[in-house]
Amino acid sequence: MTLVRTSLFWKLGLTYLVLLFVVLASVDFCAGRILRQNYIRAANEHLSSLGRLAKYRPAPLDDPTALASWASWLSRSGARVTVIAADGRVLADSAHDIETMENHSNRPEFLEAMSAGEGESVRHSHTLDRDLVYLAMRFDRRGQSAVIIRFATPLAQINSALRGVRRSLWEVSFVILLLGIAISLFLSRRFTNRVGRLQEFSRRVAGGDFRPLPQERGNDELGDLARTLNDTASRLSATVRSLTEERNRSAAILRSMVEGIAVVDARERVTFRNEAFAKIWDAGSVGIEDKPAVEVIRQPDILKLVRQALSGGEVLHGEVSSGIAQPRNFSVTVAPIPPFNGVAPGSKMQQQAEPFGAVVVLHEITDLRRLEQVRKDFVANVSHELRTPLTAIQGFAETLLSGALEDKENNRRFIEIIGSHAMRLSHLTDDLLKLSRIEAGKLDTDFQPVDLKALIEAVVESARNTATQKQLLLTDASVPQNVPRILGDASLLREVLRNLLDNAIQYTPLGGRIDVELAASEGFAVVTVGDTGIGIPQSDQSRIFERFYRVDAARSREVRGTGLGLAIAKHIVEAHGGQIWVESAVGRGSKFRFSVPVAA
Repeated sequence: MTLVRTSLFWKLGLTYLVLLFVVLASVDFCAGRILRQNYIRAANEHLSSLGRLAKYRPAPLDDPTALASWASWLSRSGARVTVIAADGRVLADSAHDIETMENHSNRPEFLEAMSAGEGESVRHSHTLDRDLVYLAMRFDRRGQSAVIIRFATPLAQINSALRGVRRSLWEVSFVILLLGIAISLFLSRRFTNRVGRLQEFSRRVAGGDFRPLPQERGNDELGDLARTLNDTASRLSATVRSLTEERNRSAAILRSMVEGIAVVDARERVTFRNEAFAKIWDAGSVGIEDKPAVEVIRQPDILKLVRQALSGGEVLHGEVSSGIAQPRNFSVTVAPIPPFNGVAPGSKMQQQAEPFGAVVVLHEITDLRRLEQVRKDFVANVSHELRTPLTAIQGFAETLLSGALEDKENNRRFIEIIGSHAMRLSHLTDDLLKLSRIEAGKLDTDFQPVDLKALIEAVVESARNTATQKQLLLTDASVPQNVPRILGDASLLREVLRNLLDNAIQYTPLGGRIDVELAASEGFAVVTVGDTGIGIPQSDQSRIFERFYRVDAARSREVRGTGLGLAIAKHIVEAHGGQIWVESAVGRGSKFRFSVPVAA
């Protein structure tokens, strides 16, 4: 900044000084030349007056002594007088001995006077060794050859007078030069300071500081430029503020979206992503930008859609899956970003131009696909669960109507089978209605302080007979002392525990063991029902709380139940503000746990 301002300052200042010096030098040269010409003209007029005087008093050419005296008389005016014959011989001279003087027939003033009657010249005199102004006049004599009378005055007098005038002129010029230097430096400094302020302002604007310049006093071009820059900065500030607000608003929207969003440029490098996108690909919170898309996304189907969008310029849709142990489904939308090349948005030219990049939107539809599968399984399971008892009831009813009603040995057994299947249908419909009410939020609850210890002991005791019939060891409930009460619906919690115990009894082979424990942990009471049964594979543990879902379809036909117990238990526990989960390994048994908050 300082170097630029100083350079401009000296450029302007020295330019002014050089121009001023050239003007003064030109004035001196012209003035000296004009003064010299004026002095020479005045000298010639003086010599011409002497010539006229010589005409009134002609020279006595016949008497050399008188001629010398005559020349001396004329020289009293300060001029040198020389009388020259027509052949160039010097007849008399007021300043030098004629015997030593050479022939003057080649002198320019002599030649001009001989031809024109009068001649002038300014030249150096070899006789006197100085510059002189010469005026030669021809005097004709009747019957005799003409003579030339030459008058001369030293040029030194003219030069002396000229030096005095030029000295005065230079003194005045020196004063003017000093004033010019001061004024030029002042103007240069003022100009460069104004330019420097404009330059500093432009730097501030480039750095994002849009504070206006102080008001310029002048109405010149720099003042107009300053006002124009202030107006431009004001508009830029408003534009940047608007763009910043829009960017912050867009960034906030993108950050809050559950969809994964990323921007890929024409080089197939990720230039932007939101947190949801980073979590989808487990890429962390930093280090994704400006990386190749193939390193970040790692999904060939999505990369294929991106390349198609970059080459074709059309919005593309697709669906991809990722993961093996826990597969996830995503709906993919890839939209090209049209380039900004000065043409109107949406115009044909812009549509034909190559896209600037592409926006990738990933919407997870894993739950949607899972719910669709659950719905399909539910329909299939309900149909299966209803078909079996209905088929049995229909078959045995037809058998009875065909004549078996009169068969005293079998008719009662057939009717008992019909009653058993009717009871199974009743339980199934009751559970379906109960589950529907729970999912619709219409579950009737009566929350009261509940002694969980007594509730667990009662349910365990009621299930002991069934466990004993299957030759299973159902141990006494392990309940610590001073267990805090919980706030809940005792009948619903009893149903949850009963469903867990029924499942444990049904899926535990002969000679197995079932344990029930109660523990307190961080404001929750945790109930655990453990068995040494067949266990649940890891891949099925996330779905066992779905309606009608059974791990082993073949085994499910051998056990009683509607397949809705765990789904109902999950909803009841969640209605109490708790959670239910399972820990299991195939062949090593299972542990079902549910937690409910203790009473405050």
